[in-house]
Amino acid sequence: MKTSIPAWAKETIARYESGSAGCFVLHGNVSDRFLLPLKTPRLGSLSDFLSEVLLPRFDVVLSYDLGQGIRVERGKEIFSEWPSLKKEAQLPTQPLRASRFLGRYLTYTRNLEAVGVKAPRVALILKGAQLMCPSLPNALNHDLHAMASIWRTWASSDNLASHGQAVFLLSENLNELHSHVVNDPSVADLEIPLPSVEELTGVMKALSDSCPEAVKDVRERLPWAAARLRGATVSAVEDLLRRRHYDKRPLVENDFSQLKKDLVERDCAGLIEFVEPDRSLDDIIGLDGVKDWLRRDLDLWRRDELSAMPMGYLFCGPVGTGKTYLAECLAGEAGVPVVTLKNFRDRWVGSTEANLEKIFSLLHALDRCMVFIDEADQALGKRASGSGDSGVSSRVYSMIAKEMSNPRNRGKLVWILASSRPDLIEVDLKRPGRIDVKIPIFPACEEKEALLLLKALCGKRGVKLADEEWSQLREYLPELVTAGGAEALAVKAVRLVKTGTHSPFEALHHILTSSRPPIPFETLRAQMRLAMNEATEGEFIPDEIRAMLHSS
Repeated sequence: MKTSIPAWAKETIARYESGSAGCFVLHGNVSDRFLLPLKTPRLGSLSDFLSEVLLPRFDVVLSYDLGQGIRVERGKEIFSEWPSLKKEAQLPTQPLRASRFLGRYLTYTRNLEAVGVKAPRVALILKGAQLMCPSLPNALNHDLHAMASIWRTWASSDNLASHGQAVFLLSENLNELHSHVVNDPSVADLEIPLPSVEELTGVMKALSDSCPEAVKDVRERLPWAAARLRGATVSAVEDLLRRRHYDKRPLVENDFSQLKKDLVERDCAGLIEFVEPDRSLDDIIGLDGVKDWLRRDLDLWRRDELSAMPMGYLFCGPVGTGKTYLAECLAGEAGVPVVTLKNFRDRWVGSTEANLEKIFSLLHALDRCMVFIDEADQALGKRASGSGDSGVSSRVYSMIAKEMSNPRNRGKLVWILASSRPDLIEVDLKRPGRIDVKIPIFPACEEKEALLLLKALCGKRGVKLADEEWSQLREYLPELVTAGGAEALAVKAVRLVKTGTHSPFEALHHILTSSRPPIPFETLRAQMRLAMNEATEGEFIPDEIRAMLHSS
């Protein structure tokens, strides 16, 4: 089976062979399993991939991590010829001592070359670099700074590649690694993304012989199956296939939506919620003009007219008007998943930024998806941080703003922000190029529209009335009815009917005449006015809403 190496590996080779870099920070999906494109493809760790695929011509490959210490991955006999090694009772395990020790070996092999002795080609692989030399802003930790200085020296000294040397620093997140290393111009940082469909197809082919029961129903459609699992790690897919083979439960077409959700959410450890909606814009009552606009955008998406697609939408309006529901219906109509950002903020320095790195890596792997951020005025941070968050809020703001305006994401990632207080969202985040379309969502202000909304929500819950009875209730409808408010009324009516105390008509009559509005009218109008002022298109504002707000 012919398997090509991934793009990040090709870029590593190009930078090394051109002499532009010899020290690499590999970050992102570094803890995953990788398909080794050998004569007989197999899965291995990133260290295995580096050693066997990128470094086969290196005579000595040494690795170090906090748990195992220094290990000789290749060239034990050559390494044992180093005179300094004989003076060591045991190889150092503490990070700073180990870094100095490895640095001395790099110098030794260069000295051999200088005196005319053929020097071995040496590669160093430092695993979990962010644990050895973490980013601790303003910390007076001399050992950490000393280690960062050593690594920078390796990168910036005489060209590593010209001496047949290479250094790889493996870090799960770039933001967790010491800034003196990350910001050094001699260090090349390359992100290892989640596996592509092509890579997942290769993985499934490589595992098909050892897991025949798992793939027997999709063996002839492995590229299709891999595409349905896009966004999952190789480790997750391997675990899935091995468990399905053990249980003798073949993968079938109906499995994939739930499997993808489970795999992606597990890999992201609660940072996101992954939803594949089962509803469409047809499920929304009213908002005909908005639905027409959105459907025209989706038509452009389906025809790959990506240059005309908006980068993002802002759904704004009073609380309870169905902004989240509209986002799910839009994604369901488009046939793409919705990713909701959840608990990505953390109290530890650098952890929030690292969580965002992981989320962005997932979003890029999913190809086309919609990213939904509810309560955007609170979740997105501020340009200027408060005094108590160590600058986290401003860094979150900067990272999200940069990702939202990345032109390569147009037509792939569609950002959807929802807020009842759009005035509190930073102006830069709402500008064209990040949020191109701002859609206000208003409560039902006409009797006909409010009655239609309440009738539909009651009908879904089994509370049905004749048309004549609905007509008798029109005069009791609240002045402004939101979707959330109408749902609350419907639930109350169901309760009265189910307890046997009222008929459906009596229940609704009682609810409409006795219930107090869940949100004060003044608050509703204020939030409606904010939404109207944000709207990018005049056609999004119904004439009756415009008249009401201008008169009040």
